[in-house]
Amino acid sequence: MELSEQIAAYTPWNGQESHDKALLQAWLESGRDIYTRENAAAHLTASAWVVSPDRQQVLMVYHNIYHSWSWMGGHADGDRDLLHVARKEVMEESGLKELKLLSPDIFSLEILTVDGHIKGGSYVSSHLHLNVTYLFEADPEQPVAMKPDENSGVAWIPVERLPEKVSEPWFLEWIYSKLCQKVVQTGL
Repeated sequence: MELSEQIAAYTPWNGQESHDKALLQAWLESGRDIYTRENAAAHLTASAWVVSPDRQQVLMVYHNIYHSWSWMGGHADGDRDLLHVARKEVMEESGLKELKLLSPDIFSLEILTVDGHIKGGSYVSSHLHLNVTYLFEADPEQPVAMKPDENSGVAWIPVERLPEKVSEPWFLEWIYSKLCQKVVQTGL
């Protein structure tokens, strides 16, 4: 199924997702290239929310640009299979070898603001990430490894400790808290 069909079929969880779904659909229908970073204003990304089998922990990385514990994900960079992008990014950023997809359906939608920053020695202007999130499970006993060019830590964080670990208040309130609630309420 095409991404536009997946997003059209997605039932928003809350007001944030309703608004962001409408904007995502508008971007998809705009005819602009949002699958690559050639569109410097907005482009597609995929994220992964990785939970432990008991749903009490979340796998996160300490992001070098944002100086915060965060989920994993990355740019589509031309790949139209965002589930593939999310899985690939988790494997690259965490070193995990085994990852279980809990549902092939989109788990969450977000439009994320990215402040201007330096990456690879070059300035990247502020822009939007048109983000699709998928839900995965992994065993906390698996070895993990940093990806030094992107993160300086990989750890399983107990859900109740997210507020003390995440230094980005908007992400904690609007995204990570929502994802934790969805995991519990959907029973996935």
